[in-house]
Amino acid sequence: MVEPVKGSENSCLTKVGITETALRDAHQSLIATRLRIEDMLPVVDLMDEVGYHSLEVWGGATFDTCMRFLDEDPWERLRTLRKRFKKTKLQMLLRGQNIVGYRHYADDTVREFVKRAVGNGLDIIRIFDALNDLKNMEIAADQVKKEGAHLQLSMSYTLSPVHTLEAFGDMALHMKEMGADSICIKDMAGLLSPVASQKLVKAIKDTTGLPVQIHCHYTSGMASMAYLAGIQSGADVVDCAISPLSMGTSQPATEAIVAALQGGDNDTGLALKDLVPIAKHFKEARGKYSELLVKLAGVDINVLMYQIPGGMYSNLTNQLNEQNALDKLEDVLKEVPRVREEMGYPPLVTPTSQLVGTQATLNVLTGERWKIVPTEVRNYFLGYYGTPPGKLDPVARQKAIGDNIPITCRPGEILQPEIEKAKQAVKGWAIQPEDVLSYILFPSVAKDFLVRKFARAMKRDVGLENLIDDSAYPL
Repeated sequence: MVEPVKGSENSCLTKVGITETALRDAHQSLIATRLRIEDMLPVVDLMDEVGYHSLEVWGGATFDTCMRFLDEDPWERLRTLRKRFKKTKLQMLLRGQNIVGYRHYADDTVREFVKRAVGNGLDIIRIFDALNDLKNMEIAADQVKKEGAHLQLSMSYTLSPVHTLEAFGDMALHMKEMGADSICIKDMAGLLSPVASQKLVKAIKDTTGLPVQIHCHYTSGMASMAYLAGIQSGADVVDCAISPLSMGTSQPATEAIVAALQGGDNDTGLALKDLVPIAKHFKEARGKYSELLVKLAGVDINVLMYQIPGGMYSNLTNQLNEQNALDKLEDVLKEVPRVREEMGYPPLVTPTSQLVGTQATLNVLTGERWKIVPTEVRNYFLGYYGTPPGKLDPVARQKAIGDNIPITCRPGEILQPEIEKAKQAVKGWAIQPEDVLSYILFPSVAKDFLVRKFARAMKRDVGLENLIDDSAYPL
């Protein structure tokens, strides 16, 4: 196993590093996270020789979709990749107290997940929170440090009156105090302009002295320019995707960034000839997923107009289409910024993008603003997602929660430990300790998958002629 990265190892980078996202965010962004391990393995040896700063291979939505759609064990995927990648550091994206799910999990679950993630092969863990609430990153960050892995804390970049350069600089300083080995600017919507990138990178470097990594989506067309401006201001690493899985709602193309920097002070040190066969493989593999491929031609102007990420835009159109109300799309798009302001300007990233989008849709379809408030939105106003970046609108708050008083503590503090109870629930069909975590994160999906996996294991081990009926292992 590659030795975990330490912060000091990256503090004096002489070349710009490239983190390749093909095995995680690139296919999550373009083909609904459906890339199978069988389409990764033929090319991993070549990727290991390139000289990437790191490879993003896990986290985000990959954990869920492995079990839900691909009948793969996400833990086994990680172990398999770790075994094959002998030279290159592997990293994941972790949603703070949400881990890789869509709610907050208890502290014991967060700590055990980080422990198992590092133990199964991860070197770098990038942690973010949808609200940029550092309290929601504390437990995961602390455990990453205890495991000796590289802690990269991430700020979700967005635009609003409260998301100022000074605010981001202050956030970076607090991240350093939390033990961050590096800081990531996570631009999930493609909103980071070259001018903003230049200023923000400089502010973080001046404030913290830590390595800075930039992660942008190409949706607005500005990502490559933002990378170059950030690099010229001292950014150490940028996230890229091999060309067949790049651009659109994914990251800038690896080959293009390598070529653009070649021969200058910020040369990546990577060779284009080493990337060509990798691109060829993924071009051929992509054809298997053509029905899922996001069809974004050029840029998505809605991102610049309404600050709506591509995935959120798709969700809104799907919701309206199901209600036979697609003619209301323009009204909903205009309602989103208004709702976002009333909810304290949360960055539009999972899960807050879904909360804001759903509320905006309901406001338009019912014809009365805040007439219907979903439970998840009520919980947001009650503080169960954390502290919003800005002030909540008093009228919207009153309609959402009435006279109820929001919590002010770290949301994870009020959650009871989960692991021991889950251990009892999975008795009879859990094979490995990690199965307990899979069940906690996604109970129904994991149970269906784990029972199938257990049946296959039983067939191999004791020679059963027929697969064991799932019903033989009730919860």
